[in-house]
Amino acid sequence: MEREHTYEGRRLPRPGEEVVDQGLGFDLGTLARRRQVLRVFGLGAATLGLAACSGGGGPAPAVSATATGAAATGEIPDETAGPYPGDGSNGPDVLGQSGVVRSDIRSSFGGASGIAEGVPMTLELTIVDLAKGATTPFAGAAVYVWHCDREGRYSLYSDGVTGENYLRGVQIADAAGVVRFTSVFPACYPGRWPHVHFEVYPDRAGIADAANAIATSQVALPQDASTAVYAQPGYEASVPQLAQLSLADDNVFGDDGGAAQLGTVTGDVAGGYRVSLVARVDTTTTPSGR
Repeated sequence: MEREHTYEGRRLPRPGEEVVDQGLGFDLGTLARRRQVLRVFGLGAATLGLAACSGGGGPAPAVSATATGAAATGEIPDETAGPYPGDGSNGPDVLGQSGVVRSDIRSSFGGASGIAEGVPMTLELTIVDLAKGATTPFAGAAVYVWHCDREGRYSLYSDGVTGENYLRGVQIADAAGVVRFTSVFPACYPGRWPHVHFEVYPDRAGIADAANAIATSQVALPQDASTAVYAQPGYEASVPQLAQLSLADDNVFGDDGGAAQLGTVTGDVAGGYRVSLVARVDTTTTPSGR
């Protein structure tokens, strides 16, 4: 496929390579531009969401003040989908495969049979529709989740697992805006704090095209839980990686130390962990996380 020589109006220093391979300087410049856009428009987006709370329409079940997730009340930050989205925007498209709508994402599906091993993790996301009110659940939204395995590999892309599609799946938000996935705790790999990617689509039909995503973001995993998990067999490579990182220095969560994206975790290694986050999205704003 012919490579583009510019990206978001900027010249590519390595025109023969993918956008994700343009070097650290180019990546930091891209991140800085996206952060600036979010800072400029973030307050306005939150204000629109609060104003919509007093609008017409029938009442919807409100998200409890004690609901799981971060304490922030604004729209969840848009983040990069990274080089391994599997949504058709960078090569493979798992969203077009039958069987992708599922709650247990530990195994591959379709013609693949691999199973991701690791410490059990249940991920619960509560999706809030800010366009309809600050506490209105986004019932019917489709949420696509993906993350790396215990070895730090992404199915569909990484050596050894290009034929697998595990640790990827879609759930449809219930009346409370909640989706739950059964998975395993992901690894920590060079340069990135432990995290889970997700995209929010307006409905199930929307997943047919990655351009329909109304939010692209990531869940940061707490350090205490990560440290405990990485002490277990199979996660040995994550120990030195985590030791070199911090939330404040991460190139995604560094702006606020992950305040709006840091999952709430309960559980332990023996019984598995439950990671929860409230993700507030605003359909009136333009996504900037691709």
